[in-house]
Amino acid sequence: MSDSEFLAQRFEAHRGRLRAVAYRMLGSGAEADDAVQEAWFRLSRCDAGRVENLGGWLTTVVGRVCLDMLRSRKSRAEEPLEAAPASAADPEQDALLADSVGVALLVVLDTLTPAERLAFVLHDLFAVPFEEIASILGRSPAASRQLASRARHRVQGAPAPHADLARQREIVDAFLAAARDGDFDGLLDVLDPDVVARTDAGVTTGAAAVAAGATRFAQLARLARPALVDGATGLVVLADGRPERALTFSFVRDRIAVIDIVTDPGRVSALDIGLA
Repeated sequence: MSDSEFLAQRFEAHRGRLRAVAYRMLGSGAEADDAVQEAWFRLSRCDAGRVENLGGWLTTVVGRVCLDMLRSRKSRAEEPLEAAPASAADPEQDALLADSVGVALLVVLDTLTPAERLAFVLHDLFAVPFEEIASILGRSPAASRQLASRARHRVQGAPAPHADLARQREIVDAFLAAARDGDFDGLLDVLDPDVVARTDAGVTTGAAAVAAGATRFAQLARLARPALVDGATGLVVLADGRPERALTFSFVRDRIAVIDIVTDPGRVSALDIGLA
């Protein structure tokens, strides 16, 4: 076995854990795969023989990559809700990860700052010492501990997402009506202040930014129809009678907390869509 093959074998032994870390950090299977792949590129370019704790080294690298990606999301927060083709992902594995994380936790994690999210995920979910987290964040261990504590309080204090499908439908219908009318205030009424809208191209955060993006799509909203998307309350935009775009919603305190927008044809076709 060559050195490169041996290194690849060692990396594969850690891939599952690295992807789990990245998924909890990013909430996206495709982005998690990108982060893990970047970790492999960095490992293959360094002197791996000098790495004593490969698992810890790789976790640190993935943490830094995810932190950069989360900060990039924040810097693009004011971008319009446009979409681009997504990279391939494993829907079955994503579903298993989502089940293990829990929808409620993913919703709350999306409201944390990148630093809070990294500190909480790495320490509370993966038992990474604060000394290592501090090296990733460029802060002291005490400051990293404080970030994790603040995030922990928000996670523990967050209510579970609303489970009443009828009430969810009312909220989404109100969102759709406001989007069709370009009603900015009406959109703010149904959006959580820390709402996150995710597309294949990026992420928009905050009620004002998401509402502004939605008003720019008033014409498209007029083509949207209520639907259940993989069993979740959603909307679907049809073109020639076929789904072209799908939106799903997560809720906290009777408001929309997360909007996932899927436009890639392959991903849309794989969804279980039932028109309401």
